[in-house]
Amino acid sequence: MTIRTILVDDEKLAIQGLQLRLQAFPDVEVIDTCSNGREAIRKIKTEKPDLVFLDIQMPGFDGFSVVKGVMEIEPPLFVFVTAYEEHAIRAFEANAVNYLMKPVDEDKLADTIERVRQRIAEKRSAEEAEKLKNVLSEVAPDAVENMPEQEDGANRYEKLINVKDRGQIFRVDVDSIEHIEAAGDYMCIYTGDNSLILRETMKDLERRLDPRMFQRVHRSTIVNLDQVRQVKPHTNGECFLVLESGAQVKVSRSYRDVVARFVH
Repeated sequence: MTIRTILVDDEKLAIQGLQLRLQAFPDVEVIDTCSNGREAIRKIKTEKPDLVFLDIQMPGFDGFSVVKGVMEIEPPLFVFVTAYEEHAIRAFEANAVNYLMKPVDEDKLADTIERVRQRIAEKRSAEEAEKLKNVLSEVAPDAVENMPEQEDGANRYEKLINVKDRGQIFRVDVDSIEHIEAAGDYMCIYTGDNSLILRETMKDLERRLDPRMFQRVHRSTIVNLDQVRQVKPHTNGECFLVLESGAQVKVSRSYRDVVARFVH
């Protein structure tokens, strides 16, 4: 599997440095480079890459404008590369695979490429399954009607999460997690009596957790609904969830539908 990649940065040295580091990954093929946002939008639409490493701060069209500019097509995976840490939350809201600080750390780059491989494999697997289903619907419609639904129950989600923190590896029982908060490109995992730091994006972590149990209640917070003991109304349509440990987590207005699960 070749990962067709475009690099976008207005600094020539930054592109050269990233190209050099990407040579360590034989399955990553840099098919083009761009020095500004407008050029990037044009190249993404014509080349249709799998992956784009995208600088945020560029004159004219910045990195977020590039993402918006290609939403009319099926967009590639994006990795933001920047010298400005304050853009991290917006990067993850744009569904970025990762957010890398300049100069790019080799270990973090390797972790990012592994995430990209997983995302692409999941996407291609789903596409192949859909193609097969479409073919079967034409040649054997009865078979499609009797096909079992793809497994979407609890078995596909993780029961234990390995967290490397403070030089140790902790095996965290997912049921014991009360809530999770984003802090840049790290996740703070809170259990009743402990807190651990996991380097992973909110989007990636959500995929590993059963959505029937874990729900986003804020752009940077996930809550274990089984740990909720009380709902406390707040101002402006917001509220607080009181958890088993006594901790309180704010639910923003955008996620009020989560609270409806507790109101009968």
